[in-house]
Amino acid sequence: MDLAALERAAAAMSEAYRGARTARLGAGDRTAAYLVTRMPATYAAARAALGELRARLGDTPIESVLDVGAGTGAASLAARECWGHTISVTMVERDDAFSEAARQWLPDGRVARDDLMRVESLPPHDLVIAAYSVGELGRPMAGLLWKAARVALVVVEPGTTRGYRLCLAIRDELLKAGAHIAAPCPAASECPLRAPDWCHFAARVERSRLHRRIKGAELGYEDEKFSYVALTREPVPLPRARVIRRPVHVPGLIELRTCTAAGARSEQVRKRDREAYRVARHATWGDALS
Repeated sequence: MDLAALERAAAAMSEAYRGARTARLGAGDRTAAYLVTRMPATYAAARAALGELRARLGDTPIESVLDVGAGTGAASLAARECWGHTISVTMVERDDAFSEAARQWLPDGRVARDDLMRVESLPPHDLVIAAYSVGELGRPMAGLLWKAARVALVVVEPGTTRGYRLCLAIRDELLKAGAHIAAPCPAASECPLRAPDWCHFAARVERSRLHRRIKGAELGYEDEKFSYVALTREPVPLPRARVIRRPVHVPGLIELRTCTAAGARSEQVRKRDREAYRVARHATWGDALS
């Protein structure tokens, strides 16, 4: 595949991604463009969300993972980064080209080439992940995913208002079904954010030279915006607050926009409050605050 074709395929995929639709590309073009431009971003977002779940679960073991709508296996790779390379992985992906690419990354993983629009049940695993897949299906998936999750479920979607609303709907449906919130929310209460505000985060993605060239980008990185929800079968310890915007630093003061059990709030931390200031100075968007 020549560079010009790869650039066209990547542009078509980016346009389709922003419009929450499927790019009309050949299998080879689509897979190559995805591997270069989207797989690193999917991995970064999944790794951030799963890292938060890992922190909440503590010593609770995760020995098996079901990656639903696995694509080329980015979320499965992120799960192994969090819980070790001995965990068993099953990837559900109907696209043959993506499935073959996933086998290259995870040769010991199992690939189930099922059509998620038609499946009526999924095999139980400790952890179920659906990264950038539920929104593409146009089918209610919360109950199906939750039934397969023995310990936890993580859903990751684009950091758009649509992606946020989808994660929020899954959160609300499964909390009513008996699930427990693990992340990002510090409580199971109603989301305090109101339109036009929405809950999303950012994961830093280092761009390869090819990635920069294809996108015509000068920076060596990009920030992947994502929304997510992590739910567990059993209650887990929750943080006091979650940083939901980039901290604002001015001389002698840091302003944190946080979500707490009492709602969203702005916290001003002054340098004279040494310990609180030290914590705030190292806080980043998405961090949990104890």
